[in-house]
Amino acid sequence: MLYLLPLLLAALLTVLALRRPDPRRRGLRVAAGLLAVAGLTLAALPPTRPGPAAAPGATTAVLLTPGYSPDTLAALLARLEPGTPLWRFAPTKTTKTTATSDTPTFRNTSAIRARLPGLRRLHVLGQGLPPADVPALAGIALEVHADAALAGFREAAWEAQPVLGEVWTVSGAFTGPETGPVWLRLHAAGAVRDSVQLPRGTGPFRLRFTPRAAGRAVYALEARGNGRPLAREPVPVEVLMPEPLRVLLLSAAPSFELRFLKDYLAGRQYAVALRTGLSRGLTQTEFLNLPNPPALGSLTPALLARFDVVLTDAATLSSFSGAETAALRTAVANGTAGLLLLADAAPLPRQLPGGAAFGVQARSAAAAATAQPLRWPGAPAEATALVPATLRTTPALRPLISLGPDQQLVAAARRLGLGAVVVSTVTETFPWQLRGQPAVYGAYWSRLLGAARPPRPAALSIAPLSHWPQPNAPLELRVTGATAGPLTLTGSNGATVSAALRPDAQVPEWSTATYWPSAAGWHEARVGAGHRWFYVYNPEQWRGPEQPEWQLAAARVSAAAAAGPATVAAAALKPDAPAGAGRDTWPRWWGYLLFVAGAGLLWLEEKL
Repeated sequence: MLYLLPLLLAALLTVLALRRPDPRRRGLRVAAGLLAVAGLTLAALPPTRPGPAAAPGATTAVLLTPGYSPDTLAALLARLEPGTPLWRFAPTKTTKTTATSDTPTFRNTSAIRARLPGLRRLHVLGQGLPPADVPALAGIALEVHADAALAGFREAAWEAQPVLGEVWTVSGAFTGPETGPVWLRLHAAGAVRDSVQLPRGTGPFRLRFTPRAAGRAVYALEARGNGRPLAREPVPVEVLMPEPLRVLLLSAAPSFELRFLKDYLAGRQYAVALRTGLSRGLTQTEFLNLPNPPALGSLTPALLARFDVVLTDAATLSSFSGAETAALRTAVANGTAGLLLLADAAPLPRQLPGGAAFGVQARSAAAAATAQPLRWPGAPAEATALVPATLRTTPALRPLISLGPDQQLVAAARRLGLGAVVVSTVTETFPWQLRGQPAVYGAYWSRLLGAARPPRPAALSIAPLSHWPQPNAPLELRVTGATAGPLTLTGSNGATVSAALRPDAQVPEWSTATYWPSAAGWHEARVGAGHRWFYVYNPEQWRGPEQPEWQLAAARVSAAAAAGPATVAAAALKPDAPAGAGRDTWPRWWGYLLFVAGAGLLWLEEKL
């Protein structure tokens, strides 16, 4: 279609030249018009012709990244053709490299493609590229030449927003530079809080700490071997205050168990209501952190709507009337309140919602009189208690706490509608408080109450989608629940920018925004009433966990380059051209020269 336009323009100029009343120089007018049209055509659509084969350096190159092996480089250059370009990648000016000073240095991958538009294959040596920079090399086959695994922390995972007073863990894997024992230490709040030794210098690890203060902090993982430091990585966390629950305690008789639990929950600012049976028809009530306390008579939907968890014993549950049992079942199924039952060796009451999934197995008197170790994820080693009975394992139950090496259940949860029912056969936990073990006591009840707590509607939240964000690299943030308004981001240097939210095509409640942090450190994201702190790492930090992400991104780009045609930026051949052949394009200035000559003749002829 484009080639028809010059023909139409040439025909139009010819007709206009022939229709002029003056018959003189008619041939000159037609020739000048055709000359001008030919010039425009050559300038807009310059012809091409087969050229010599492209030089190997125009399609293949070598890129050095920090940590590459000179031996690997020498072996690669020996099998590549002479003249292959050799570059290095240094995202920051402080990046250490052993490349010679005359090696061209690139700060981003877009500059690599601009330097050689016809690049088809790129050999990458060393630790690799940042995963966020790999998409800029789309259409180029990436060959990764990985040497020995990067020494240091290869994997690491931790809760970025732990709750104050709860056990927090960081786990991962470490690879030492040489065989030999290595000590891994967790530094938090100005001291070493936990440590573990890797006898062979390599292996998985798990370290624990219980935060004592709320707010943002940067812990540190340190590795030492032979008395010298091997690696040190930051572990940023934002310790949150626990969200208080509203708990209704129902006891058939006074007990130390609920007395200690009441005081513990009230000390954590939980709203607590306690009803204790004294004799037939006589009860005692107590309220802590609960303004406008309700009457604790019969269980009604209105009463249950004021509490998140109902904790009771088997004797109290068995005394419920049919209306109370129905109200409790409805509250659990609707997600209004959860139920936590403290059971004993006796059969469970028939009033227990979803009780068919639970089965109690009494233990022998000798076994019940001996304290047994309790196990759950993150459980302290000193967690031991008397266990009069266990629960039968069924597919409908979610294990919470088990007993000893046989993994017998002593606490389990069952989903019932939108809520949950939790049953525990551990009847006495207050001895932990008497023995000065508040960490064990808090961890145990936090696990049970967390399992019984009903789900709450998703609030406005902001979450970074990258585990290892870095400066000058794009970071995607997902916002849930935001209806309108831009996302405001404040960097560690105080600079504030706004990012537009893009609605997600699959999930209407999700929106995403792209942010380019300019400095390392803590950053804050705000939208509406929601906010979130996240940490941006220096490029030299946490290189080990980034390597698998970089290799995966490189594999995807290489697979796409092999499966599809070359991108526009890399395409220099026609489909029918032989491999390695190039194309020479006619210079455009010839077209401009002919157009000026033709237009000048037309103007001059009209003036004569």
